[in-house]
Amino acid sequence: MSLRLVHLIDDDWEVREALSFLLRTVGVDVRGYQDGLAFLDALPGLPPGCIVTDIRMPRLTGLKLQERLAASRCCWPVIVITGHGDVEACRAAFRNGAADFLTKPIDEQVLIDTVQAALARLEAMLASEADASSSRQRLQRLSEREREILALIAEGHSSKEAARLLGISPRTVDTHRAHLAEKLETSSLAEMVRLHLQGADR
Repeated sequence: MSLRLVHLIDDDWEVREALSFLLRTVGVDVRGYQDGLAFLDALPGLPPGCIVTDIRMPRLTGLKLQERLAASRCCWPVIVITGHGDVEACRAAFRNGAADFLTKPIDEQVLIDTVQAALARLEAMLASEADASSSRQRLQRLSEREREILALIAEGHSSKEAARLLGISPRTVDTHRAHLAEKLETSSLAEMVRLHLQGADR
């Protein structure tokens, strides 16, 4: 299921309402927050989504919010909006990892396109993280001997060559390979190699 959630942070209630209405017309769910601190207080229990934040707000600016998000390792895409746009603010937003920087009055179609692009990137990132997590869990099931055989398989060695290098019989290697296929949930040699390389990159 596609991600369709925006966390909208703006101290101007009318702006929040207008942008929320606009995004909901294209099927995007919106949760509004009156400032960055209100969003950060709610963050631990929030589902992932694109963050759209004003840059000039009381208590915590949009740029400071970006810094706090980075410190908490929240990698959701951030779109910064402002009615006081200037080159330095734009540079600072991008230095802090902003996905985009829009000035008020915001072009409606530009906002919609920017949000949808950010949501697509977030969905791809979360899918990649889920795949990496699944790979780690499968690799953790392996015994030390199975890891050794997987490494040799990834290097292109046959069962006979692996047996010779490890000082065991080819039949034992084949037994371990069967266990590898079961624990890694694949009989594909290419997939085994991919999992091994992914684990080596951690």
